[in-house]
Amino acid sequence: MRCYVYRSSRRADTYVYLPRQDDFSKLPEGLLRMLGRLEFALEFDLAPERRLAREDSATVRANLESQGFHLQLPPPEEGRGSENGEQV
Repeated sequence: MRCYVYRSSRRADTYVYLPRQDDFSKLPEGLLRMLGRLEFALEFDLAPERRLAREDSATVRANLESQGFHLQLPPPEEGRGSENGEQV
């Protein structure tokens, strides 16, 4: 499965994966507004055995097939979630 990845112009470290290049038709309007302009980042073959840096490839494939896109959010910031700096 070919995969096209776009970077959000408004939210750091936020990416949208699409099964078709430049086809944003499956993205909800509110999500598009939140993300701002989507800038093409890369394209690759999302084979079942492919390892991704921050996402599970099976989850990405399932989301692309079921909802037409996959949203990758930034990792949680360290120290957030409690008063004394412990992670939850």
